[in-house]
Amino acid sequence: MSTPTTSSSTAGHLAKLREFARTDEARPALLGFLGALMITAGGLGAGSTRSHDPVLESMHLSWLRFGHGLVLSSVLLWGGVALMLVAWLWLGRRMLDHGSSEYTMLATTGFWLAPLLLSVPLFSRDTYSYLAQGALLRDGFDPYVVGPIENPNALLDNVSPIWTTTTAPYGPAFILVAKFVTMITGDNVIAGTMVLRLCMLPGLALLIWAAPRIARHIGASGAVALWICVLNPLVIIHLMGGVHNEMLMVGLMAAGIALVFSRRFVAGFVVATVAVAVKATAGLALPFMVWVWIRALRERGHRRLTAFAMAAAGSIAIFVGVFAVLSLAAGVGLGWLTALAGSVKIINWLTVPTAIANVTNAVGGLFFGVNFYAVLDATRIAGIIIIAVSLPLLWWRFRHDDRETLVGIGWAMLVVVLFVPAALPWYYTWPLAIIAAIAQSRPAVAAIAGFSTWIMVIFKPDGSHGMYVWVHVILATVCAVAAWYYLKRAEQPTAQ
Repeated sequence: MSTPTTSSSTAGHLAKLREFARTDEARPALLGFLGALMITAGGLGAGSTRSHDPVLESMHLSWLRFGHGLVLSSVLLWGGVALMLVAWLWLGRRMLDHGSSEYTMLATTGFWLAPLLLSVPLFSRDTYSYLAQGALLRDGFDPYVVGPIENPNALLDNVSPIWTTTTAPYGPAFILVAKFVTMITGDNVIAGTMVLRLCMLPGLALLIWAAPRIARHIGASGAVALWICVLNPLVIIHLMGGVHNEMLMVGLMAAGIALVFSRRFVAGFVVATVAVAVKATAGLALPFMVWVWIRALRERGHRRLTAFAMAAAGSIAIFVGVFAVLSLAAGVGLGWLTALAGSVKIINWLTVPTAIANVTNAVGGLFFGVNFYAVLDATRIAGIIIIAVSLPLLWWRFRHDDRETLVGIGWAMLVVVLFVPAALPWYYTWPLAIIAAIAQSRPAVAAIAGFSTWIMVIFKPDGSHGMYVWVHVILATVCAVAAWYYLKRAEQPTAQ
């Protein structure tokens, strides 16, 4: 029997995809594909475009960024977002009412993602900061010591002013990725953006591989998990369309957890440590993963303290070894940890401390003078205390089985994203990858859909947000309630 060639295998996959496209199951996929095309087209004028774009000028399309052209681009882009949200909710309703296969989710992901691979950055300008930080390392600077402003080039022109003086808050693995991208593309912003987006694809592939495996491991649905944490517009539009390194971090973290659940501990901790070396948030999962290793050692007959010592020593050794190798490869130290505090520059309603400070300022200011920044400092300190107290308690509470491990990681990430000094929409993809396996009831899925819709709509395609514009807030809230209600109600049985 001959082994099928790669080309024949690819042809088989394409034939299967064409067959899927002709079925009723593909209708949400095709609607979302149309939405993604509209987003890509509208992004040329209304997305997070370059400050000066000679490509648009050479194509005589600069008019898309101003006046009536900007209005047209915005309508096109927001129309595409609406279609993708409708397609996602439509697919979710079908999934809850009749069930869907994992292949349907995978094929739909391909349809929705393909057009966005060619889009400008969407809803964020972070990709320009990534490239500028990679160029720092490329040009002999330490991105953990100096900000992009110390290395004037074409990339710097597109970095948000607030981040030009900020040192990189990302781990050595991602700084290496950014460096290699700029080595390949130079200071070409468009080529750098496209290559950097391609570098996020392994993260998406790992999440697609890991999410259903984690779900099936605890007796949940792999298809539902994919709908929650892969097809979610926060992932497709924000992480892939916006080119965020969360895509790499979340994919690596989920893959590490899946490997640990399959009792491949060394591989699992290596992969999870690489996730931490992309972004520190993945480190929240590691202490909970140690409990899985401890339970496996206990099953082999080791005593409790011996199992704890072996698992703790093994995980720490792997973490230190992998991190040392990556840091040496990048030629950097641990300075990125001090840059994590840079998020305090962000002020919006997406975390509890900042929301409380905003409400106190808005309501209290009606009756007496309020020093907003003093209140904000106090609420943020309280948030840090809540995180510091909660994490050890969660780690000890959720230690008994693999499902509890997931619940603990999910709660830890939710507590952090809610009580850190500041957050952005894509931060909420951190817990999504975890709760996708444990929050699969209809009420839970409906709540996730409503919240994801609100987060998706509240931000603007150019990277700004509408949280201080009441019309925008009301519109986002109406959309969120509609999404929640659509998935919450069950399909009525057909009369015989």
